[in-house]
Amino acid sequence: MKRFFILFSVAFLLSLSFPQEGYSFDMSLFRGPKIKDLYLVIIRDPDAQLLALEKDEIQMLTDIARPADIERLSQNASIQMSLAKGFHGFFFGMNLRMFPWNRQELRQAAWEAIPREKIVRDLFSGYAEPLSTFLPPASPYYEKDVIHYFSDPEKAKKRLKDAGWTWNNKGILTDPEEHRELPPMKMLSPTAQVSPTTAEIAERIATSLRAIGIPLEVEPMDFSAMIARLDERKFDTYVLAWQMTRDPDSLFAFYHSSMDVQGGYNISGISHPQLDDVVSRLRWAPDEEAAREAASESQKLLSELVPVIPIYSRYFITAATSSWKGYVTTSYTTADNIWSLFQLEPAQGSMKPLRWVLLDEPRSLNPLDTSSAYDWNVLAFIYDSLLAIDPETLTDLPWVAESWSVDTVKKDKHNVTQLTFHMKKGMLWQDGRPLTSSDAAYTIEYLKNHQLPRYYDSVRDVENIETPDAQTLIVTMNSTSYWHLHNIGGLPLFPRHVLEQVKDWRSWKPSQTWLDKEKKLTQLMGSGPFIFREYRPGEYVHLTKNPLFWLLNNR
Repeated sequence: MKRFFILFSVAFLLSLSFPQEGYSFDMSLFRGPKIKDLYLVIIRDPDAQLLALEKDEIQMLTDIARPADIERLSQNASIQMSLAKGFHGFFFGMNLRMFPWNRQELRQAAWEAIPREKIVRDLFSGYAEPLSTFLPPASPYYEKDVIHYFSDPEKAKKRLKDAGWTWNNKGILTDPEEHRELPPMKMLSPTAQVSPTTAEIAERIATSLRAIGIPLEVEPMDFSAMIARLDERKFDTYVLAWQMTRDPDSLFAFYHSSMDVQGGYNISGISHPQLDDVVSRLRWAPDEEAAREAASESQKLLSELVPVIPIYSRYFITAATSSWKGYVTTSYTTADNIWSLFQLEPAQGSMKPLRWVLLDEPRSLNPLDTSSAYDWNVLAFIYDSLLAIDPETLTDLPWVAESWSVDTVKKDKHNVTQLTFHMKKGMLWQDGRPLTSSDAAYTIEYLKNHQLPRYYDSVRDVENIETPDAQTLIVTMNSTSYWHLHNIGGLPLFPRHVLEQVKDWRSWKPSQTWLDKEKKLTQLMGSGPFIFREYRPGEYVHLTKNPLFWLLNNR
């Protein structure tokens, strides 16, 4: 196997922000946010994004992918660049519920036909690497010993021929059983205006598949419309990037048959008993050793079944202007993170609004329904969770919960996991009401009772919830799992007095529904560092500092 080497220009390396040698993250040093006004400015055109950054009209540009843009910004002395290895994966997905993608050998041949190495080399100039498995190389659970499908169109054709496939006089594939000619198919993709690199990759994939007899054309569309089509399972194929997490149990969410529900993460519709078994063993692994074994086995089986085709994983690169100071960077996170927002301030002069690029329109700003990254780029500043993640080590940090314990207890003669969270005293919602264990309990109950697809895998095993006092939350599961702590501790917490008003979670429009008009608070309200104020489509989302945020008042 060829080794893929990452090459960076000298200018880019010199412009990078790196953590200091011997750097150890210390949460006690943070007190913020200092920023009063945060504008998430919607700029969809990449060229316009660059110009706005260079003119200091925006101060933060995230998710930069085009090598020419990276090199250009690296030459600018007034711009700081940061790079981090992330949990990114870009995939070509297929609808396995119907012909022809329910044929495994066709999916395997498609993987061989796609020139992943050339795509990465041509489009990323060393800022990405071809992906051969279903977790990114940054993952502690990444398994490299899997089946590798190197780009070889002739080998792909031979695989199909050996399986009985033939080609008609137009070069279109015909299946070996019913002699059906493959129908014309579409690949859903974001538009070139919003995501030029993704659009280019989509075209290259379609071209490579047409070359082996698969009649596929790209159908560019608005990203929100594309996600809606995927949620409704109305598609042939698609391209989509995922930002995964530190835990590998996302493989259960993506590939277990029970997660193939409307809005669920099993978009491809893979349903395979052996796969269900192995990802279930991963999902309910009792300890790290069992988790590692199941993660390895899952990735090996997935490379054989090919529910989706991994294309590449890339580094995250962010550019920020030197007109502000206080950026936080680690080997796992670029400057565009919540820790930066806690301490960012102008390098000179008095406080002023910070403007941060939002690469596309939010889809709905409904935290109960949306899985769009653009929505969560906003929502993550509004809501808190029980635990946070150390950006340097990826270990757990206290957040709304100041301490916690994980115990194995007997219930009906079976071992189950019991989580006990001790929440900070004095926590407040953005409307001034106390945040207590009752809110956390109601959040979990609501998510479980309504079986929300986005959260279903996290709460499905909750058996019982107790709140012995206002600061103590006890969650008893109906199983044991190494991941229960992260699944429950990572949930966003919602105010009980808001959730009790939500009758239809799918149609809920919290950003358009007043909670307290005098305080200018909508139902899009949490306990996080920023308060939602306004969304102007095509322009910006405006957030303001939450003066009640606990990190401002913890000393």
